[in-house]
Formats: sequence, C-alpha cells, structure tokens
Amino acid sequence: MSKEPACKPVIIKVDIERPEKDKIRIAAEVIRNGGLVAFPTETVYGLGADAINPEAVASIFRAKNRPVDNPIIVHVADKEEVYKLTEDIPVMAEELMDFFWPGPLTLILKKSEIVPYVATGGLDTVAIRMPYHRISLDLISESGVPIAAPSANTAGKPSPTNAKHVIYDLGAKVDIVLDGGPTIIGVESTVLDMTYPTPKILRPGVITSEELMEFLGSIDMAEIEMKNETPTSPGMKHKHYAPNSDMIVVEGGDFKIIVRKVQELAYEHMNKGKKVGIMATSESPEYDADIVTIAGSRADLNTIARNLFEILRGFDDQRVDIILVEGVEKKGIGLAIMDRLERAASHRVIRV
Repeated sequence: MSKEPACKPVIIKVDIERPEKDKIRIAAEVIRNGGLVAFPTETVYGLGADAINPEAVASIFRAKNRPVDNPIIVHVADKEEVYKLTEDIPVMAEELMDFFWPGPLTLILKKSEIVPYVATGGLDTVAIRMPYHRISLDLISESGVPIAAPSANTAGKPSPTNAKHVIYDLGAKVDIVLDGGPTIIGVESTVLDMTYPTPKILRPGVITSEELMEFLGSIDMAEIEMKNETPTSPGMKHKHYAPNSDMIVVEGGDFKIIVRKVQELAYEHMNKGKKVGIMATSESPEYDADIVTIAGSRADLNTIARNLFEILRGFDDQRVDIILVEGVEKKGIGLAIMDRLERAASHRVIRV
C-alpha cells in the first residue's frame, strides 16, 4: 500500500492449514469480550464481532463508517446454530445448507429474537453463512458465539483480500487481525433470499445462478438497488467496491471491439493529460496506456475474481486518474465479477 496507518492493530499470523489453537484462543477471547477481530474467509477478510451482542455489532458500523441500514452477514461454524438464529426455515434452505455448506453461499431467513436488529439493518430477516476457511471455522467455534462480519474495509472501498488491506483501511480500529495470507476466491459470497416464494439472488458470487437453478429449479434475480429503499442484503444499495479514481467498464459480445474501445478511451483521456490505468486480461493485445495490469484469463474467470480488488487498490496506490476495464461475459462467476465492476464504476458502463 502507498502508506501505513499511524496505529496498527495486533497482527497474528496463523497457519491456514493447521491454525494454531493458542492464537485462535486469543482472538476468540476478544470476540467474547465485545471486541473486533479481522479474519480471513475463503471470499474476503471479515471484520468480526459477537453477533448477539448489540454493542459489539454496533462497533463494526463505527469502525467501517458503514450505513446503519446495511445488513451484516452472520457466520456460523455448525448448521445447528442456524436454528437458534432463525425461525420458519424452509425445507429447501435446509437442503441448500446440506449441499453448499460450508461454502460461499449466504442464506437470508426470518430472524429469531436473539438476533439484534442492529445486525439486520432493522429487518426481520438475517443473512447467515458457514465459511469453509479453517481459520474462520476455528475462530467461530472457539468463540462459542456466531460472528457478525462484513468485509474488513472502510465502507464503500474495494474489499480486502489480504491482511495489509485491513490494516491500511482500519488500523487500530480493529483489536486483532488474524493474518492467513491472501484469500482464495476474492469476491464475496452469493446471497440468496429464501423468504420469497421463489428464492431470489440478491448478490451474485462464486456459487452461480446456473448451479442454484439446477438445484432449485427456478430462481429470481434482484435488480441492483441504488434508490432509497431499505437494502435487504449486504452490498445492494450503498456504493461499494469503489477505488478513488474514476472508472469505466467496457462490455460487449465481441472481445476485439471491447479492446478497440478501451484503447480509444485511453487515448482520449491521455490526450487530456490524465493518467490512465487499464485492467486487462491475458488474452489482450499490448495496450498503450500509463499503467496496464493483467487481472487474469478470460478462459478462467476465477483468476480475475481472485485479483480484482487487489488490482483496484493498486491503481489507487499508483494514483491513476481513470481506470478502464475490459468487461467479461455475465455467465457463471462472470456475473459476480461484472456486478462488482459495475458497482465500483458507479455504473459507468459502455456497451459496444
């Protein structure tokens, strides 16, 4: 990162394959005492607090400068915990938990009385998932409480995919950072609302609409909410994932036309004296721009997802004036990638 915060939290490096029990116990005690612990999941780093302690959850909002109407995902280490946190669990939700958990699928269900409204953005529903990252699971189990945890970054900024992002954004606002290295997936979980007659995807993720359609038979897809309605899922309404620089996404069906338009825009902005950064793919020709960064391969979109937020933060470090991005096909995990890119660009999208 370009600079270090004035104060740092306690940083504890943890083995991702065999998390050291003594290190996990230190962090778990902080959770039980109402403190904040940043920890890795398979998706991004989370900023965790005791989910059934209203003041602890409120401290998450203060640390992140997060709007209070933006719900937080509650993380569990055992399916049985879900029955304490929810009411009226549909049979299909139980089947989804059996099939996809632990994993990057968040289910929205009717909340029970023990879940404070501060964690749900004032809603009568709660978002729950069971991560498969060993550090996450051990921390939740050792804490003995479910852990509320949005991404461990300043609200609205690119999500953190390693510990240095957390430290840069939040500094001493966090009591402990469990450093488990870079995350595996790089984009947040799929959010599926089970309170509708037909389940609805509120946020796409690595568990794709195609996979869920095959399992459920039919699903709906929520439109991105940028209006004044109360958001029903993390990331639906408020500005998210945004770098400091302006950003434009170019999308379309023909890759050659996308490349041509990206280069055209690069020349246009460079001629105005602006510093231009391009997020390209390994299949791209050589661009003429101030900074060109390869996000991954169009043949394996998981590589792009894994690097996405790291690259957006890197452009900020290099103080570009504008970021130009090649869009990808909105299929599979490509839907999640384009969801994050379009939000980061404040929906400045050129379709060619």
